[in-house]
Amino acid sequence: MKRYSLTKTCTVAAVAVLALGISPLAKADNKGCSNATIKGTFAHTASGFEIAPPSIAGPVAGVGTDTFDGKGGVTTSAMVSVNGNIIPITATGTYKVNPDCTGTYVIPGTTLFFVIADSGNEIHAICVDPGVVLNHTFRRQYPEGDWRQ
Repeated sequence: MKRYSLTKTCTVAAVAVLALGISPLAKADNKGCSNATIKGTFAHTASGFEIAPPSIAGPVAGVGTDTFDGKGGVTTSAMVSVNGNIIPITATGTYKVNPDCTGTYVIPGTTLFFVIADSGNEIHAICVDPGVVLNHTFRRQYPEGDWRQ
């Protein structure tokens, strides 16, 4: 009788530990983010280096605005300095936010991996294109619900 009680108690304890251990992992994977989390206009800065091809290798910096439509579409308008050459950029592209508040941003010629911070008011990103070492920060330009959004 004691052996059965001890086995049953250990089994219940093991199941409880397993359930408690898995629960935070499931919660960490789904933080409730979606494309709508970053709907609105963000001020955007970027800095880093182009390392390939050699013809444009050098420092890169830029500023601009990005408007996310909340459905996966983005429009950007920026000025970029590539090795001292100023290049205006206007482009449209796509973005995808994962439930864990990470995502991807793609405009012609650029692919970023990003993480959403500060309850959707800030985005930290890195360019994942070969030959580019570029860090990006996006900050919500106006509060959510502001008439300028």
